[in-house]
Amino acid sequence: QMQLVESGGGLVQAGGSLRLSCAASGRSFSRYSMGWFRQAPGQEREFVASITRDGDTTEYEGSVKGRFTISRDNAENTVYLQMNSLKLEDTAVYYCAASGAYYPNPREYDYWGQGTQVTVSS
Repeated sequence: QMQLVESGGGLVQAGGSLRLSCAASGRSFSRYSMGWFRQAPGQEREFVASITRDGDTTEYEGSVKGRFTISRDNAENTVYLQMNSLKLEDTAVYYCAASGAYYPNPREYDYWGQGTQVTVSS
């Protein structure tokens, strides 16, 4: 069992940057692969990025490649999503998630945060 709390969302102009943080409870953080997902109004949840438990491997949804970077600090039980060159279509609620699988698919995440709103304006 673990708890995830996202922070860092807000309102930003197109072309700007935000860094999201996800703080996890417990001492087992390093045993989980982590992911970021997002959900825009009226849309299904979408995979954004993932990182393995040791940070060796990352994956990104195609539209965010080159703009977003996922990272983790296991000593701080925290995963980050650095978002640069933000676009209007990045507007969504962003969720942090944890999975016991080393290479989880989007349906293999066991724990979820409550989400943080990211709004990109023109």
